[in-house]
Amino acid sequence: MRAVAARLVIETHVPLQGRIESFPLDSKILRGNSMRDPHRRPLTVYLPPEYDRNPDRRFPVFVDLVGFFASGPAHVAWKSFDESVPERVERLVRRKKMGPVIVVFPDCWTRLGGNQYINSSALGNYADYLIREVVPAVEKRYRTHADPSRRALFGKSSGGYGSIIHGMKYARHWGAIACHSGDMGFDLCYRGDIPRVCNALAAYGGDYAKFVKAFYQKRKFGGDSSTLMFLAMAASYDPDPEAPLGFHLPMDLHTGELDARRWRRWLRHDPVHLGRQAKVREQLSSLEGVYIDCGKHDQYALHFGARMLHQLLDDHEVAHHYDEFDDNHTAVDYRMDVSLPWLYERVSK
Repeated sequence: MRAVAARLVIETHVPLQGRIESFPLDSKILRGNSMRDPHRRPLTVYLPPEYDRNPDRRFPVFVDLVGFFASGPAHVAWKSFDESVPERVERLVRRKKMGPVIVVFPDCWTRLGGNQYINSSALGNYADYLIREVVPAVEKRYRTHADPSRRALFGKSSGGYGSIIHGMKYARHWGAIACHSGDMGFDLCYRGDIPRVCNALAAYGGDYAKFVKAFYQKRKFGGDSSTLMFLAMAASYDPDPEAPLGFHLPMDLHTGELDARRWRRWLRHDPVHLGRQAKVREQLSSLEGVYIDCGKHDQYALHFGARMLHQLLDDHEVAHHYDEFDDNHTAVDYRMDVSLPWLYERVSK
């Protein structure tokens, strides 16, 4: 056991050789968002040691989309028994699994705990924020290739969803994408939450604005967090400026019955449903690489959606890399040991 412990220390806490910078980005796109979230956000960037050693060298850019209830800066923080993303990248470079890259960690937190990295009148236009403000700000400030084919986008869970959606809708801005355990197959991953959400909101007379207010008045971040996340999904997939809090829920809050019309609005954002469209498959095919993986015991049933999308892309001969691994949804950052070198190979051609 002592040998194992020593190995963990050596592997996970080698002093960082590169550096972390953070600068404020004053977003015109997020200004005036309906959630009143800040439009001035920190943009955190990892620069590899080679950046300062060779002032003439340019580097590929990797953008990291974090999962729900997190923000970009969390991925550069110290972690027990694990690595930050910069530590992981440096280890992979040290072992010659990949070359040095600039990694960007945008802050896309919202009052509802996060977002899906898409445009929404209820949450804010976070897709536009990424491609029209974050990427240009990084390319203006740092020595990048300023070439979409040299950019990679990756993330897990909601971040994985954002990555695959950007590959489907905004492919011209990216060279390759990696989706780890991304939200897809909405009929399986979200509909089971409906009874629990109805019960949680019943205590507030079905008024989800009151629920959100009460959530922020509590001393502890507790079991209601999953209900808050469901509200954020509704704000992402079915926004309406005239609705309470700017979005609709897809069910009758008293009976729990699914509202088919509202649910269709959610499904328009489901990667499985989007993948049935020829124009979406063309976008994916235009990328240098599409990586998808998921744990085969994912507790949110995301592996079923991943299988559906994989089969759909196979049927239509859309090139992609697909993996299932023997784990669930939790603490699977080690999968980046596979995806990051894979992405590097695609964007460094």
